[in-house]
Amino acid sequence: MKTVAYRLLAVALIATGLSLTTEAFFTLPNILNILRQASLTFLIASGLTLTILTAGLDLSVGANVGLSACLAATVMKSSGSIALGAATGLAFGALVGIVNGMMVTALKLPPFIATYGMLWTLTGVTYWFMGGDTIHGFSPGFRALGSGYWLGVPVPIYVMAAFLAAGGIFTRYTTFGHEVYAIGANREAARLSGIPVRARLNLVYTLSGAMAGLAAIVYLARLNSAEADIGEALTLPAIAAVLIGGTSLFGGVGSLMGTLVGALTLTLVVNGMNLRAIDANWQPLVTGAIVILAVWIDVVTRQRAEATV
Repeated sequence: MKTVAYRLLAVALIATGLSLTTEAFFTLPNILNILRQASLTFLIASGLTLTILTAGLDLSVGANVGLSACLAATVMKSSGSIALGAATGLAFGALVGIVNGMMVTALKLPPFIATYGMLWTLTGVTYWFMGGDTIHGFSPGFRALGSGYWLGVPVPIYVMAAFLAAGGIFTRYTTFGHEVYAIGANREAARLSGIPVRARLNLVYTLSGAMAGLAAIVYLARLNSAEADIGEALTLPAIAAVLIGGTSLFGGVGSLMGTLVGALTLTLVVNGMNLRAIDANWQPLVTGAIVILAVWIDVVTRQRAEATV
């Protein structure tokens, strides 16, 4: 919890600096926009957090969002049913997660290789499936999920809050959550203590895929269109949010609250650069530098902890 508090302090300092240098920053529309953008990143990064907590990785989340959104859009347009389209997106996202989990547990592929291969597979299928077309023009009721407001607050923020609360309870106060941390800390010790490691890993990757499917539905509602490249730019920001939030690539350390703080940090930096009219080409460089710094801090902290044992 101390780590999250320190990162929240960093967010507060960044926000203070931006409010002092940019008049447009500390306005209600901009604050709500920041929270909405952070909530969309969080939805993808939350499932990814679980895989990294087990010392794994899911590089396919962005491509999963892309194909799930395109499939959901196609079903919505062809059937006229929002519910059926949304169910298709969610189910396909979870299916991708199941396949990722099986590759990691049954085929014993390294998570990086398994999900990297899945990334390219999904990307290829998405471009083939869409054939250069764009699907757009959804009903106002569906679009409200991504761009609507309730009591003056964007709907995606409520979605984020609901899954943050559910995920926090799930990881911190259930046997499953404790087992996820145990697997990440020492997989062999977890196995010897009776934890069903393979089953838990399969579930973790399924949840990661399902959250990508959910994010696909929200993104689709937000953009009001689906095209082949919808998910290409989403994977790296999601990974960045997880790492900036303090989840260790070595597993066993981190939290969903930390991931939210990471998403806020990343969104604040990008928002500040936009308000300062800084060339958008610098944004990937700054994001990369922040990620490197976050990983370096993680490595140094881990080395110091091991040195004191």
